[in-house]
Amino acid sequence: MNITEIKSNILSGKYDSDFNMLYGEAGNARSRYSAACESFQSLFPETEDIRLFTAPGRTEIGGNHTDHQHGCVFAGSVNLDVIAVAAPNKDGKIRIKSEGFDMDTIDVSDLEAKASENGRAAALIRGVCSRFKEMGCELSGFNAYTTSNVMKGSGLSSSAAFEVLVGTIINGMMFDNKADAITVAKIGQYAEREYFGKPCGLLDQMASSMGGFTYADFSDPSNPITEKIELDIHSFGYTLCVVDTGGNHSDLTQDYADITVECRKISNALGVDFLRDADEAAFYGSIADLRKKCGDRAVLRAFHFFNEQIRVEKQKAALISGDFEEFLKQVNASGDSSYDYLQNLYSTSAVSEQGLPLAIALTKRFLADKGACRVHGGGFAGTIQCYIPTEALPAYKKMIEKVFGKDSCCVLNVRPVGGYEIKA
Repeated sequence: MNITEIKSNILSGKYDSDFNMLYGEAGNARSRYSAACESFQSLFPETEDIRLFTAPGRTEIGGNHTDHQHGCVFAGSVNLDVIAVAAPNKDGKIRIKSEGFDMDTIDVSDLEAKASENGRAAALIRGVCSRFKEMGCELSGFNAYTTSNVMKGSGLSSSAAFEVLVGTIINGMMFDNKADAITVAKIGQYAEREYFGKPCGLLDQMASSMGGFTYADFSDPSNPITEKIELDIHSFGYTLCVVDTGGNHSDLTQDYADITVECRKISNALGVDFLRDADEAAFYGSIADLRKKCGDRAVLRAFHFFNEQIRVEKQKAALISGDFEEFLKQVNASGDSSYDYLQNLYSTSAVSEQGLPLAIALTKRFLADKGACRVHGGGFAGTIQCYIPTEALPAYKKMIEKVFGKDSCCVLNVRPVGGYEIKA
């Protein structure tokens, strides 16, 4: 189909079934995808074989900073996503123009990592292509326009959504969808680690690629054990949201890295590479020595890991049994542990900026003995995650946005699919 036919399908409601499944409504989606088509047309006029793709952001439900220690996590894909209007070309180049950014152009015959691309979207595209080629995919060129409503710096993983989107396009256009969701996630992680230069775990890409509520055990990161969990938060009378505290993420790289470094100090002192492989009894029995070798904060962060592992399993069991109040109890316990032991709610290099603790304090005061809240994602700045009684949501939004600004409270819905091609 050409761009005129695609836009006609969008506006006439032919994609409404998919839009309702992805977003819970079709009206805004029609406007958004139609606008993306117009932007694509301005860049690549007279193009045929146009297709529509989407990949979601993710929300971490449980397992704060456990994946990089080969632990267990709980995550969900959300209704905020990166979408693409894409079409094949014949010149062997991949051109992706993302809204608000310069166009990235990749020659599929040149897939060596380039130091000059570290930290740039071009590195992610090149890395995804490289991995698909290693798997036997016959790469060809395509043009795409993308736009995202995944808030940057929110812990909703906009970079993972972009990686999964590119992987979904290549998988659908050139590989007959032979790569399953976990493989697409691993390809995204590979691109981010080896080409983009960020040593990430697999949680973000996996949640974006698989969709829905997903439990994952990373004891073997190359082959994670995953399980989909059915959950309708609204049926329990709650609404899931995140609050953007507007914190500055610049200069926090060392804060994030220190968590991994300090966990590694403890695991190495216990004779293993990752805390997942450490003997927990040996850890508790040798704290006097460990605090001397590794420091007290490293010991406390290991405390968090061992107990967060248990909490994830309790969250899973509670949801399977339908005990939502127990689930909320574990969410609060996770938040308290991140605050007290993991210590990732603010940076010690900027102690006057403590938006996350302030947002949590205000939320706990509002909720009293109902609902739950916790730090969301990597921490130090960004967002908190909240489970608010639905009838109290308007009052909560009014209260929290008075402090953190209009639209700082973003309501989330968990969508059932991850990377996805929209078809009539």
